[in-house]
Amino acid sequence: IFSIVVFGSIVNECYVNKDSQDPELLCIFNENESACSYGIAVGIIAFFGCIFFFVVDLYFQQISSVKDRKRAVLLDLGFSGFLSFLWFVAFCFLANQWQRTTMSTGVSQGADAARAAITFSFFSIIVWVVLAVKALQRYRLGTDMSLFATDQFAADPNAAYPGYPTGSGIESTETYQSPPFTETLDANPKGYQVPAY
Repeated sequence: IFSIVVFGSIVNECYVNKDSQDPELLCIFNENESACSYGIAVGIIAFFGCIFFFVVDLYFQQISSVKDRKRAVLLDLGFSGFLSFLWFVAFCFLANQWQRTTMSTGVSQGADAARAAITFSFFSIIVWVVLAVKALQRYRLGTDMSLFATDQFAADPNAAYPGYPTGSGIESTETYQSPPFTETLDANPKGYQVPAY
């Protein structure tokens, strides 16, 4: 949402005419086209990145390969860290260019949009840093393979693997049980005649 606010406010209201005689639109941030272009580019990258990782999170449990799950978490971690840096640069760049802007009639019309873009780029830094920390925690959680495995194992790595449950739930005190067929076999059972060939 923050990325929509940033690139939306820059596209809609941060291009103004310098005066009424000149029809050319100039960027409101110190007439520096790079500032507007950078803010728009980072906002669009963040927006499409959010959509992509939202879909990845929806289908994460259905990814069967452990390596693919690990790659997805590492990609999330790298992308979140990279966008934290991009938003930091965007905030510094836009704030610096806004500070150098001389106020005029055209600039005052888009001043609120420029301030909104600067403010929400600052909030985006915080949000993407939090997302990077969450991705790092998710990666560290996955190092014990509980994240990447489909079954949940015991938290203690030295704990024994749980066996199959018994039918009654009550364990027998005897270690060994008698075999299921305890009859002695008779060589010539009664009632059965060996055929002669």
